[in-house]
Amino acid sequence: MDLTQLNKTQKAAVKEVKGPVLIFAGAGSGKTRILTYKISYLINKKIVKPENILAMTFTNKAAGEMKSRVKSLLNDSQLSISIGTFHSICARFLRDEIHRLGFSPQYNIYDSKDQVDLMKIILTERGILRDFSSAKEVLRKIGIFKNKMIFPNEAREKSKTLKENKIIDIYEAYQLALKDNDALDFDDLIIMPLVLFEKYPIVLNAFRKKWKYILVDEYQDTNIPQFKFVTSIAGKHKQICVVGDDDQSIYGW
Repeated sequence: MDLTQLNKTQKAAVKEVKGPVLIFAGAGSGKTRILTYKISYLINKKIVKPENILAMTFTNKAAGEMKSRVKSLLNDSQLSISIGTFHSICARFLRDEIHRLGFSPQYNIYDSKDQVDLMKIILTERGILRDFSSAKEVLRKIGIFKNKMIFPNEAREKSKTLKENKIIDIYEAYQLALKDNDALDFDDLIIMPLVLFEKYPIVLNAFRKKWKYILVDEYQDTNIPQFKFVTSIAGKHKQICVVGDDDQSIYGW
Protein backbone atom coordinates (compact mmCIF):
# COMPACT_ATOMS: atom_id res chain seq x y z
CA MET A 1 0.00 0.00 0.00
CA ASP A 2 1.31 3.44 -0.96
CA LEU A 3 2.10 5.56 2.11
CA THR A 4 4.23 8.17 0.34
CA GLN A 5 1.67 10.89 1.09
CA LEU A 6 2.48 10.54 4.81
CA ASN A 7 5.45 11.88 6.74
CA LYS A 8 7.68 9.65 8.86
CA THR A 9 5.68 10.10 12.07
CA GLN A 10 2.36 9.52 10.31
CA LYS A 11 3.67 6.34 8.69
CA ALA A 12 4.78 5.01 12.07
CA ALA A 13 1.32 5.72 13.51
CA VAL A 14 -0.39 3.94 10.62
CA LYS A 15 1.84 0.85 10.86
CA GLU A 16 1.54 0.44 14.64
CA VAL A 17 -1.31 -2.05 14.95
CA LYS A 18 -0.73 -3.84 18.26
CA GLY A 19 -2.26 -2.59 21.48
CA PRO A 20 -3.63 0.89 22.19
CA VAL A 21 -2.30 3.75 20.05
CA LEU A 22 -2.79 7.38 21.10
CA ILE A 23 -1.97 9.95 18.44
CA PHE A 24 -1.63 13.60 19.45
CA ALA A 25 -2.42 15.96 16.61
CA GLY A 26 -3.46 19.59 16.54
CA ALA A 27 -5.86 21.30 14.16
CA GLY A 28 -4.80 21.04 10.52
CA SER A 29 -2.21 18.32 11.17
CA GLY A 30 -3.99 15.61 9.19
CA LYS A 31 -5.76 13.70 11.97
CA THR A 32 -8.44 12.29 9.69
CA ARG A 33 -5.86 11.38 7.06
CA ILE A 34 -3.98 9.24 9.59
CA LEU A 35 -7.15 7.36 10.57
CA THR A 36 -8.25 6.76 6.98
CA TYR A 37 -4.82 5.45 6.05
CA LYS A 38 -4.75 3.28 9.16
CA ILE A 39 -8.13 1.73 8.34
CA SER A 40 -6.98 1.14 4.77
CA TYR A 41 -3.69 -0.34 5.98
CA LEU A 42 -5.46 -2.76 8.34
CA ILE A 43 -7.64 -3.99 5.47
CA ASN A 44 -4.96 -3.97 2.76
CA LYS A 45 -2.52 -5.99 4.87
CA LYS A 46 -5.33 -8.35 5.92
CA ILE A 47 -4.69 -7.59 9.59
CA VAL A 48 -8.40 -7.10 10.25
CA LYS A 49 -11.42 -7.80 8.06
CA PRO A 50 -13.46 -4.73 7.04
CA GLU A 51 -16.54 -5.99 8.89
CA ASN A 52 -14.53 -6.19 12.13
CA ILE A 53 -13.41 -2.55 12.11
CA LEU A 54 -15.36 0.15 13.95
CA ALA A 55 -14.49 3.83 13.49
CA MET A 56 -16.26 6.63 15.36
CA THR A 57 -16.23 10.38 15.08
CA PHE A 58 -18.48 13.27 16.10
CA THR A 59 -20.21 14.50 12.94
CA ASN A 60 -21.98 12.80 10.05
CA LYS A 61 -19.91 14.90 7.65
CA ALA A 62 -16.62 13.66 9.13
CA ALA A 63 -17.87 10.06 9.09
CA GLY A 64 -18.93 10.37 5.46
CA GLU A 65 -15.60 11.86 4.43
CA MET A 66 -13.68 9.15 6.26
CA LYS A 67 -15.68 6.37 4.60
CA SER A 68 -15.26 7.96 1.16
CA ARG A 69 -11.49 8.33 1.60
CA VAL A 70 -11.05 4.72 2.70
CA LYS A 71 -12.99 3.46 -0.32
CA SER A 72 -10.85 5.66 -2.56
CA LEU A 73 -7.56 4.50 -1.01
CA LEU A 74 -8.56 0.85 -1.42
CA ASN A 75 -10.21 1.45 -4.80
CA ASP A 76 -13.31 -0.36 -3.59
CA SER A 77 -16.56 1.57 -3.91
CA GLN A 78 -18.57 -1.38 -2.54
CA LEU A 79 -16.56 -1.70 0.67
CA SER A 80 -18.79 -2.24 3.70
CA ILE A 81 -17.31 -0.82 6.89
CA SER A 82 -18.81 0.64 10.07
CA ILE A 83 -17.80 4.28 10.21
CA GLY A 84 -20.18 6.66 11.95
CA THR A 85 -20.86 8.99 14.83
CA PHE A 86 -21.07 7.66 18.38
CA HIS A 87 -24.82 8.26 18.26
CA SER A 88 -25.43 6.53 14.93
CA ILE A 89 -23.36 3.49 15.91
CA CYS A 90 -25.14 3.17 19.26
CA ALA A 91 -28.58 3.77 17.74
CA ARG A 92 -28.01 0.95 15.25
CA PHE A 93 -26.82 -1.39 18.00
CA LEU A 94 -29.82 -0.58 20.20
CA ARG A 95 -32.29 -1.48 17.44
CA ASP A 96 -31.17 -5.09 17.93
CA GLU A 97 -30.77 -5.21 21.71
CA ILE A 98 -32.90 -2.60 23.48
CA HIS A 99 -35.88 -4.97 23.73
CA ARG A 100 -34.00 -6.43 26.72
CA LEU A 101 -34.65 -3.15 28.56
CA GLY A 102 -38.34 -2.99 27.73
CA PHE A 103 -38.16 -0.75 24.66
CA SER A 104 -39.26 -1.73 21.17
CA PRO A 105 -36.73 -2.10 18.32
CA GLN A 106 -38.55 0.83 16.66
CA TYR A 107 -38.00 3.11 19.67
CA ASN A 108 -38.23 6.87 19.14
CA ILE A 109 -35.25 9.21 19.31
CA TYR A 110 -36.20 12.56 20.84
CA ASP A 111 -34.52 15.67 19.50
CA SER A 112 -34.16 18.87 21.52
CA LYS A 113 -37.69 20.07 20.67
CA ASP A 114 -39.22 16.76 21.73
CA GLN A 115 -37.27 16.94 24.99
CA VAL A 116 -38.46 20.47 25.75
CA ASP A 117 -42.08 19.57 24.97
CA LEU A 118 -41.90 16.55 27.27
CA MET A 119 -40.23 18.54 30.04
CA LYS A 120 -42.90 21.25 29.87
CA ILE A 121 -45.57 18.59 30.36
CA ILE A 122 -43.74 17.18 33.39
CA LEU A 123 -43.21 20.59 34.98
CA THR A 124 -46.80 21.64 34.30
CA GLU A 125 -48.25 18.43 35.74
CA ARG A 126 -46.24 19.00 38.91
CA GLY A 127 -47.26 22.64 39.08
CA ILE A 128 -43.64 23.80 39.19
CA LEU A 129 -43.14 25.25 35.72
CA ARG A 130 -42.67 28.72 37.23
CA ASP A 131 -39.96 27.46 39.61
CA PHE A 132 -37.47 27.32 36.74
CA SER A 133 -36.46 29.85 34.11
CA SER A 134 -37.20 27.34 31.36
CA ALA A 135 -37.60 23.66 30.54
CA LYS A 136 -34.23 23.95 28.78
CA GLU A 137 -32.59 24.89 32.08
CA VAL A 138 -33.83 21.68 33.71
CA LEU A 139 -32.76 19.60 30.71
CA ARG A 140 -29.31 21.18 30.83
CA LYS A 141 -28.94 20.13 34.48
CA ILE A 142 -30.14 16.62 33.68
CA GLY A 143 -27.65 16.51 30.80
CA ILE A 144 -24.83 17.29 33.23
CA PHE A 145 -25.86 14.30 35.34
CA LYS A 146 -26.01 12.05 32.30
CA ASN A 147 -22.65 13.17 30.93
CA LYS A 148 -21.14 12.16 34.26
CA MET A 149 -23.03 8.85 34.29
CA ILE A 150 -24.92 9.84 37.44
CA PHE A 151 -28.35 8.21 37.68
CA PRO A 152 -31.21 9.59 39.83
CA ASN A 153 -30.59 7.34 42.85
CA GLU A 154 -26.90 8.24 42.97
CA ALA A 155 -27.67 11.93 42.43
CA ARG A 156 -30.14 11.88 45.32
CA GLU A 157 -27.49 10.49 47.67
CA LYS A 158 -25.22 13.44 46.85
CA SER A 159 -27.95 16.08 46.88
CA LYS A 160 -27.51 18.89 49.42
CA THR A 161 -30.37 21.33 48.79
CA LEU A 162 -34.13 21.24 48.33
CA LYS A 163 -33.81 22.59 44.79
CA GLU A 164 -31.33 19.85 43.90
CA ASN A 165 -33.77 17.25 45.22
CA LYS A 166 -36.50 18.79 43.08
CA ILE A 167 -34.28 18.57 39.99
CA ILE A 168 -33.53 14.93 40.74
CA ASP A 169 -37.24 14.14 41.15
CA ILE A 170 -37.84 15.73 37.76
CA TYR A 171 -34.89 13.78 36.30
CA GLU A 172 -36.47 10.54 37.50
CA ALA A 173 -39.89 11.55 36.16
CA TYR A 174 -38.32 12.52 32.82
CA GLN A 175 -36.69 9.11 32.42
CA LEU A 176 -39.96 7.35 33.26
CA ALA A 177 -41.81 9.54 30.74
CA LEU A 178 -39.27 8.68 28.05
CA LYS A 179 -39.80 4.99 28.78
CA ASP A 180 -43.59 5.41 28.64
CA ASN A 181 -43.18 7.03 25.22
CA ASP A 182 -40.80 4.30 24.05
CA ALA A 183 -38.18 7.00 23.53
CA LEU A 184 -34.56 7.85 24.20
CA ASP A 185 -32.85 11.22 24.09
CA PHE A 186 -29.40 11.70 22.57
CA ASP A 187 -27.58 11.17 25.87
CA ASP A 188 -29.42 7.88 26.39
CA LEU A 189 -28.25 6.60 23.01
CA ILE A 190 -24.76 6.32 24.53
CA ILE A 191 -25.80 5.39 28.07
CA MET A 192 -28.24 2.57 27.24
CA PRO A 193 -25.60 0.36 25.58
CA LEU A 194 -23.58 0.64 28.80
CA VAL A 195 -26.63 -0.41 30.83
CA LEU A 196 -27.04 -3.38 28.49
CA PHE A 197 -23.37 -4.32 28.78
CA GLU A 198 -23.60 -4.35 32.57
CA LYS A 199 -26.87 -6.28 32.77
CA TYR A 200 -26.16 -8.69 29.93
CA PRO A 201 -22.47 -9.65 29.62
CA ILE A 202 -23.39 -11.90 26.71
CA VAL A 203 -24.28 -8.78 24.71
CA LEU A 204 -20.96 -7.14 25.53
CA ASN A 205 -19.03 -10.29 24.63
CA ALA A 206 -20.78 -10.49 21.26
CA PHE A 207 -19.94 -6.85 20.60
CA ARG A 208 -16.29 -7.45 21.48
CA LYS A 209 -16.09 -10.45 19.18
CA LYS A 210 -17.47 -8.44 16.28
CA TRP A 211 -15.22 -5.39 16.64
CA LYS A 212 -11.58 -6.46 16.45
CA TYR A 213 -10.16 -2.97 15.94
CA ILE A 214 -11.59 0.36 17.09
CA LEU A 215 -10.68 3.88 15.94
CA VAL A 216 -11.86 7.18 17.41
CA ASP A 217 -11.41 10.64 15.91
CA GLU A 218 -11.48 13.86 18.00
CA TYR A 219 -10.89 11.77 21.12
CA GLN A 220 -10.51 14.87 23.29
CA ASP A 221 -14.22 15.56 22.79
CA THR A 222 -15.41 12.30 24.34
CA ASN A 223 -17.42 12.53 27.55
CA ILE A 224 -17.56 9.88 30.29
CA PRO A 225 -20.28 7.69 28.68
CA GLN A 226 -18.49 7.75 25.32
CA PHE A 227 -15.18 6.92 26.97
CA LYS A 228 -16.79 4.01 28.83
CA PHE A 229 -18.42 2.78 25.63
CA VAL A 230 -15.06 2.69 23.86
CA THR A 231 -13.20 1.03 26.74
CA SER A 232 -15.99 -1.51 27.23
CA ILE A 233 -15.91 -2.79 23.67
CA ALA A 234 -12.11 -2.61 23.46
CA GLY A 235 -11.95 -5.08 26.35
CA LYS A 236 -8.66 -6.62 27.37
CA HIS A 237 -7.16 -6.72 23.88
CA LYS A 238 -7.29 -2.90 23.60
CA GLN A 239 -6.85 -2.99 19.85
CA ILE A 240 -7.70 0.66 19.54
CA CYS A 241 -6.35 3.82 17.96
CA VAL A 242 -7.50 7.27 19.05
CA VAL A 243 -6.56 10.66 17.67
CA GLY A 244 -6.86 13.77 19.81
CA ASP A 245 -5.70 17.34 20.26
CA ASP A 246 -3.00 17.43 22.95
CA ASP A 247 -4.00 21.01 23.84
CA GLN A 248 -7.16 19.59 25.39
CA SER A 249 -7.87 16.95 28.05
CA ILE A 250 -7.43 13.33 27.00
CA TYR A 251 -8.65 10.19 28.76
CA GLY A 252 -5.82 7.75 29.44
CA TRP A 253 -5.64 3.99 29.01
